[in-house]
Amino acid sequence: MKINLHTHQFTNHLNVLDIVNQYPDSLGEDFEFFSIGIHPWYINLPDLNKQLAIIESHLSDDSCLALGECGLDKRIETTMETQILVFESQLLLAEKYQKPVLIHCVSAFQELLEVKKRLKLTVPFLIHGFSKNRQVMEQLLHNNCFISFGKYLLQNDNLVEVFKNVPDDRYFLETDMMENALDEVYEKAARIKELQIIEVEQQIENTARKVFEFSKKLRNTLG
Repeated sequence: MKINLHTHQFTNHLNVLDIVNQYPDSLGEDFEFFSIGIHPWYINLPDLNKQLAIIESHLSDDSCLALGECGLDKRIETTMETQILVFESQLLLAEKYQKPVLIHCVSAFQELLEVKKRLKLTVPFLIHGFSKNRQVMEQLLHNNCFISFGKYLLQNDNLVEVFKNVPDDRYFLETDMMENALDEVYEKAARIKELQIIEVEQQIENTARKVFEFSKKLRNTLG
């Protein structure tokens, strides 16, 4: 089965497990598997407590596999102080319910890891849409992070060597905002790893069983 770690488009395709991104103020239908969080682009402090309450109400759901996407982004106008406040509020919920955190991070990896260390978090970070170099990847791996690759793996030749060196039990694949591209991402990953697609699927399934071990529903779906 192909696992799509982070997508905004539920495909309902046979042999695909979509983890659909949800926002607390615009919940969609009841997806089989989803994540929920406050993206740094959409921070609205007056609604923060209400949004956190909505997020918390879903974190005990077996279908909710992660909190997020949430994180830090230095390329937006919202101050880093505000972003960290909102980010930390969500991280404390993730720790309380022992759910992994699906991370959006742009030009703020040092700040991200500083927050993770300061809060003494035990839940894993799932870094989505990775596009950086091997040095950044290794630093993230050292800090209990998993790396998810998507459109940049298709578009950026510099990522080939990075992906080739990511450990087989520490990566995911995703489409994010791309439509109908999951097969392409898996095909590219298999070529780089010099594996059959079914072997890549098995690696990611095994990693998902470990990262989302709390979800009986996921275990039953994967078989």
